Amino acid sequence: MQELISLLADGQFRGGDELGDALGVSRAAVWKQIQKLQDVGLDVQSVRGKGYRLAYPMEWIEAPLVRSQLHGNAEALLKELDIHKLVTSTNDIAMQQAARGVGSGYACIAEQQTAGRGRRGRNWVSPYASNLYLSIVWEFYQGAAQLEGLSLATGVAVARALSRLGVPAVGLKWPNDLLVDGAKLSGILLEMTGDPAGRCQVVLGVGVNHRLPASAAEAIDQSWSRLEDFRPGIGRNLLAAAVLSELLLMLEGFATRGFSAFQEQWLALDIYADKEVVIKTGSADIVGVARGVDATGGLVLETASGRQIIKGGEMSLRPLL
Repeated sequence: MQELISLLADGQFRGGDELGDALGVSRAAVWKQIQKLQDVGLDVQSVRGKGYRLAYPMEWIEAPLVRSQLHGNAEALLKELDIHKLVTSTNDIAMQQAARGVGSGYACIAEQQTAGRGRRGRNWVSPYASNLYLSIVWEFYQGAAQLEGLSLATGVAVARALSRLGVPAVGLKWPNDLLVDGAKLSGILLEMTGDPAGRCQVVLGVGVNHRLPASAAEAIDQSWSRLEDFRPGIGRNLLAAAVLSELLLMLEGFATRGFSAFQEQWLALDIYADKEVVIKTGSADIVGVARGVDATGGLVLETASGRQIIKGGEMSLRPLL
């Protein structure tokens, strides 16, 4: 399958006979391989008389290309970068590395995830070489208490990266979704291993829709957006470098200053500020007006019974319809 992808990588049409000759197989076998590519989420077009082509030229993630486009102090902060073709999830890989004591500055990126996940165990659709799937390990020494607001600061960092690439009007939805025009462009998942009261390692997982094929998006149960629609031509290596740079710089600052250093930036990007919302907790719905976040990253909610601080966890925020 990898050889067929390479033959189609330039985005030009290739006839079935031409592909069959190059692969040493029949046209029927080529068709079966094309179907497999479509099954993993690649947008392969078929036109009678012309043959097959990828809807977009293929760009694989390459560590040297990513490193060469890092900015600021990110190159010094990035200790190791692994690129994988196929994983269950990049967070799984990063958690394994963290458990082995890899320390701050380890990152991994995958071309495809077979079990990508978001908050509350939701599936993260992860077709091959279409989006960005990235995880970073960072070490902290004061346990879970030091991590308050980290998911929100991560959202700020990813929003910065997207803004640097020219994506317009990126907004944040508490606790850690990034939206453009009300549709989700990026999601974040934080996981921890180690001592919850002392030395621990945190894995920051980030997914960004780049050229998400419509066929793969059929499995998504919410409004979604993709980078290609706002900034066509931005490559995945450049996207990876921009996101990695901002995450690494954020982590360096967060380790010493906490969320307070990012609170104002988060508030400036809050798409539900002063709007009526409902917090779904699983056991109950809490209705109120969103009034931003406090210094710990908790959502400030003005309800009929008074002001409440809502902490993250197994809950979600929705606009009150």
